[in-house]
Amino acid sequence: MEEWSTEQWETAKQSGERTAFYLYTPMCGTCAVASKMMSVIEQLLPQLQIGKANINFLEHIAYEHQIESVPCLLISDGGKVTEKIYAFQSVPFLYELLKKSID
Repeated sequence: MEEWSTEQWETAKQSGERTAFYLYTPMCGTCAVASKMMSVIEQLLPQLQIGKANINFLEHIAYEHQIESVPCLLISDGGKVTEKIYAFQSVPFLYELLKKSID
């Protein structure tokens, strides 16, 4: 999964396609587990634009989207953030969530 800058996130979001932006911090244990789950999702849904970023370097995104904790998955569709996920639950949960509008 590629590390995205703010500009890359904005470009992906404005493409109008469904995109996912995974936000984490390096010292977060739950984020380490979520990162592994997102790696699996990336393999299962290669057509989905997925990026990641250390939220410590994107304070304005945390503020703009009112991020309350990490890990956080911002999902955009049609140029707007449509979902904000904190509980990653399982790979099947994430797969179904992300797959629903790219079929």
